[in-house]
Amino acid sequence: MSALLAPKLTFPTAAPAANPVRVCFMIDRLSRAGTESQLLALIRELDRAQVRPSLVLLDGEDDLSRALEPVDCPIIRLGVRKLLSLSAAKAARRLRAFWREHKPDVLQVYFTDSAYFGAPLAKLSGVKKVLRVRNNLGYWLTRRHRVMGQLVRPFVDATLTNTEAGKQSLVATDGLRPERVMVLENGVDTARFKRFMLPDTSKPLVRVGCVANLRPVKNIDGLMRVAKVALEKFPQLVFEVIGDGEQREELEQLHSELGLGDRFVLLGSVSDVPNFLRSVDVAILPSHSEGMSNALLEYMAAGRAVIATDVGANARLLDSGKCGLVVPPGDCDALVNALGDLLANPLRAAGYGAAARRRVEAEFSRDAMRKRFEAFYRTLVNR
Repeated sequence: MSALLAPKLTFPTAAPAANPVRVCFMIDRLSRAGTESQLLALIRELDRAQVRPSLVLLDGEDDLSRALEPVDCPIIRLGVRKLLSLSAAKAARRLRAFWREHKPDVLQVYFTDSAYFGAPLAKLSGVKKVLRVRNNLGYWLTRRHRVMGQLVRPFVDATLTNTEAGKQSLVATDGLRPERVMVLENGVDTARFKRFMLPDTSKPLVRVGCVANLRPVKNIDGLMRVAKVALEKFPQLVFEVIGDGEQREELEQLHSELGLGDRFVLLGSVSDVPNFLRSVDVAILPSHSEGMSNALLEYMAAGRAVIATDVGANARLLDSGKCGLVVPPGDCDALVNALGDLLANPLRAAGYGAAARRRVEAEFSRDAMRKRFEAFYRTLVNR
């Protein structure tokens, strides 16, 4: 495989294309989680005159995945739940027929099983370029994942990630060559957050909101312990978390042990995130690890006063503290002090919210994301 693109290459604005680049996206299934949401947004936003998408779902048979399918691109559901199975062999034949019909120039795969299944098959089927996406820092990778990653690597032309920290991790821990790792940053639908009032932390009741799946890496247990300390100093606070996940039962038990009552509420899954953020004055992201956080982009688009841990792209998004407060991960006292700072300085809190909103609109809108990907695909297939 020939060398790809220099990591710092600036892509030109794409001109109308006589022949759109055909990009096939492949993922295990669809859900409302961050990676899946960003993929669906990209498919929706792509200019069909520039890029013609198709979608492969390795499984995709559940009701939620079906409900989320985009209506304006070809889709195939393979129903594969075990890679080493007769159904997987049959699915491979169906997938090759799908590719013969739609003739993709590029396959872009998400998650491990889709990469293991799709990347080698794509090369055997004549797909010219295979891209693998990894937008986290690999905190969850086991030795088996790393071995499988090395086996599939010869079939992958480039790896996409959404942060410089992600690129550094892929180079340092996975041994990828820097020129084969490209950083393409996410975007947020800023139109969903129009006409939001700026936060007011001088009110008698100040709501602190968090959007997160209930998984250990999101550190909601740590946020509960922060709330326990903070509420003793700042009784006007109410903490609300939207999201669900494997930790719910454990977190409910901790909630009871800490005696947080109605001052810390686990609201479960909420489909209307903008409406939730509209009621929040302070938005907090206490994670142990992040890539480019979709939740943080939404906080900023909503113009909230933000506190985030210094992991992944958080400090870059918040412009090193100009658009919100950045604290060390796992530091309870720092989070409590940051809350106190925003409560004591309502004008500063509102200023952070306004600066965050301006930054997202300028650099991290969905339109900006679309242009980044379209220019990348065009440059990729032309080399």
